[in-house]
This record gives sequence, C-alpha cells and structure tokens, in this order.
Amino acid sequence: MQKRKEVLSWSLTLVALLAPSASVFAQTTPITYQLITTIPLPGGLAGFDISWVDPASQRYYLADRTATKGTGRIDVIDTQANTLLYTIPTSKAEIGFTGTVASVTPGCTISGPNGVVAIPQKNQLYVGDGDSTVKVVDLDARAVVAVIPTGGKCRADELAYDSLDHIVMIANPSDNPPYLTFISTDTQTVLGRYSYPGSQVGIEQPVWDPFTKRFYVSIPATTGTVGSVDVINPITMLKEASYPTSTCSPAGLVLTANHHLMTSCGVVLDARSGGIIATVAGPSTDELWYNPGDNRYYYGAPGVAVVDADTNQIVGTFPSAAGHTLAVDPNNNHVFAPVTGVGIKVFGTP
Repeated sequence: MQKRKEVLSWSLTLVALLAPSASVFAQTTPITYQLITTIPLPGGLAGFDISWVDPASQRYYLADRTATKGTGRIDVIDTQANTLLYTIPTSKAEIGFTGTVASVTPGCTISGPNGVVAIPQKNQLYVGDGDSTVKVVDLDARAVVAVIPTGGKCRADELAYDSLDHIVMIANPSDNPPYLTFISTDTQTVLGRYSYPGSQVGIEQPVWDPFTKRFYVSIPATTGTVGSVDVINPITMLKEASYPTSTCSPAGLVLTANHHLMTSCGVVLDARSGGIIATVAGPSTDELWYNPGDNRYYYGAPGVAVVDADTNQIVGTFPSAAGHTLAVDPNNNHVFAPVTGVGIKVFGTP
C-alpha cells in the first residue's frame, strides 16, 4: 500500500485561505456499484457457508452445502470470465462433504462444507466439514485427497493458514468445550489443540499475520464476557493475549497490510498492541472481506456496505440479498456474493 505524502507545515495564511474548501475535500464521495452478472449453479443454491478468493489463480471458492445430506460440494468460479468451472467432488463416487444435515443436538451444527481457505503453494484447499473433519482438496486432481479428523462431535468450521510454519488453525465452535485444532499442511496431521472454557459460546473467524507470526481469532461476547480478538501462537498453540472489543461482539475478522484488524461489528484494532483505532457505526455482518485491490472492507448481509480502510468511513452500499458471505478479487475488484435460490451475484464499479 502506498503511503500518502504528508504536508509537514502550513502557514497560517494558507490555512485561512483554504479553510472554506477543506470541508469539500473531507466529504466522502459515494461509490456506485452495479450488478455485472449472476452465475447460476447446478441444482440452484440452497445452502452455503464461507467463500474465498485466490487472487493468484483468480478463482472463487464457495462452500456449497446444497439441500440434502451427502451432497455438499465446493463450487469453483473463474473470477475473470465470471463462470462456473466445475464442482468438487466431480462425481458421486468420490469423497464429498456432508451437505445439509439436521442437528441432533441443539446448537451442534453438523452440516458442511463450512470454512474454506486456499493453500496456493500446494494448489490445495483446506475445508472444514460438518463431521468434525478437515478435508484437503487437490485442485489439480479436483478431488478430496485427505480427511483429517479434529476429534469433535460438531462441525469443524472456520480456519486460517500460517504460510510461514505451514500450519492451518481451525475452530470447532459448537463442541463443549469449543477448541482450536492445529494441522501441519506438510504432513496433514494434527499437531495439537487449544481448548476454551466450556462457558465460551462460539469461536469465529481466524486470520494469520505474517508480521507478528500470530493467529488472531474472533471470540463473541457471552453473558459473562466481553467480545474479544484473541492472539494465538501457532508454535506453542497457546493464547498469548486477548484484545477486548468494547461492547462489540465480533464474528468475521480481516487483516490489512498495515496490521489493522477489522471486526464484523465495526471495531478496528491494532494487531500489534490491541488498541482500538476506530469504530465504524452501521455495518454488521457474520463475515467480511478485505480487498487490497482497492483498500476497502466489504461487509455482507443484509446488503453490502463498503468501508475505506484508510478513513474507516462507509463509502458505498448496495443491495445484494446475499447470505452472510462474500469475497472480492483484487485483480478486478469484482465482488462475489452468493444468494440463496439465485446463484452467485457479481458486482463492480462502472
């Protein structure tokens, strides 16, 4: 990200002359977004969870739960052509995902796929599934090539990748107690686990910061605790710090290049100190996305709110009827928003 040049000194006369026009430059010009196309999916789009864009390959991956048990899949979209390339698995004979499954225990979701993250160095996806496993997808083979149990009874959910140590951290938020699992992408084996107290309800989106060499994970507020972003050491597999988010209860979490953590409830934190930098009033969602292509945050349902990452001001909104997930390709700044019963809507600026 380019740093803006700062003016170090102004004369009083110049300030006085420019003062009447300063407010003009301080105002935010709304950015207009328009629907580019809608990508249909085979069988429609009944249920889904997290999505992910890999900018290097220009692929969008959607965790598509479909409508029935045993038919879950990953939809693979070309983000330049805005077309569906294929789905994984490619046939019923291959290892698939749990699909939409009714919960037996209240609060214990067992549907999937759930979280998805790309591992570009290996041309793989790691995907959390409803049977408390992580499924490793080989994108060359277009198939699941490994199944890694996380040892729970409920779904393995959202995850993040430590590209330095080759470790994936994934949450089992609905198990009692909820916990984090650490997996080596070199050996595809479980390295260890960090458990939260049984009173903690939920673990949400994790991210990885290569500068601090730490995972950060959103922890929602409970009746007895304030919401926080926790700092996790991938080597010791322990929590090192907890950054309170004031009265905000975070779910989604993203990281910018200048090490700002934006939560889905609008609180911006410094990843190095935990200090609150700003609070953005208005947008609130389950998942959000940071796009380095235009240096903006994108908030999901019920509509899409767009926030400038420098000013922390809302610069645009547009209705999408999206669910709780979206992702943006920084190469063309196109927004991919899945919509139940419709498909994947693609938005962009004129």
